[in-house]
Amino acid sequence: MNLSEKNLREKKFHNQLQSKNKGRFENIFYKALHNAHEDFLKDLEISSKNSTVLDYGCGVGSSIEKTLKFNPKKIVGIDISEVSIRKAQSLVDSLSANNVELKVDNCEETGFQDKEFDLVYGTGILHHLQIEKCIREISRILKPRGKLLFIEPLGTNPLINLYRILTPKSRSIDEHPLLEKDFNLLKKGFSKIRIKYYGFFTLIFFPFYRTPKTSTIFRLLKTVDQFLFKIKLFRYFAWSSLIIAQKD
Repeated sequence: MNLSEKNLREKKFHNQLQSKNKGRFENIFYKALHNAHEDFLKDLEISSKNSTVLDYGCGVGSSIEKTLKFNPKKIVGIDISEVSIRKAQSLVDSLSANNVELKVDNCEETGFQDKEFDLVYGTGILHHLQIEKCIREISRILKPRGKLLFIEPLGTNPLINLYRILTPKSRSIDEHPLLEKDFNLLKKGFSKIRIKYYGFFTLIFFPFYRTPKTSTIFRLLKTVDQFLFKIKLFRYFAWSSLIIAQKD
């Protein structure tokens, strides 16, 4: 497995992160993206049934556990962190899943054959990597008409960017939330690309609701967000995006 200096830094960061007993403080904010994950799972269910899928940067396996419920033919999970893969393997073993394979690998330069997967998906992984390399690699290992599905943070909201500057130890030094130039690269590499935006008022007012799934306040906030995100200007204030694309 060939690793660049950046890959090695990411490997070290995530090994250390997954070795801690306590989660990141920032986890308290992620309820603001509940609807992004709902939409992600809806598309994941449709795309993974009877398919060979790759969890690209699988972490400790939380998405794999959900994907198993959608009856895929096979799930392969890769991550650069050995600690994450060990935790993911423990989870898979506890689920007695016999159609899951996990391995330590470099997402930018995997060891897979060409046209091996029907679907490649991930959450919060592309912004840790070199986007151009990832696009080429995902395109290479996807079958014709195969799909990619990712949730990724955006780097356009100035207040969120200020928070990132003030809390450097909460993230790796090489992280780069996505910008318009990254989406332009995706559009060059894939057809039928669709991008949805999330996390404006749901983030600003996150102290006012506890459980987004049952919260009337959250439902109102997400509705307002989706209305505003139809206007291009407001997309610059979104926290996160859902990216769906298909290979020709």
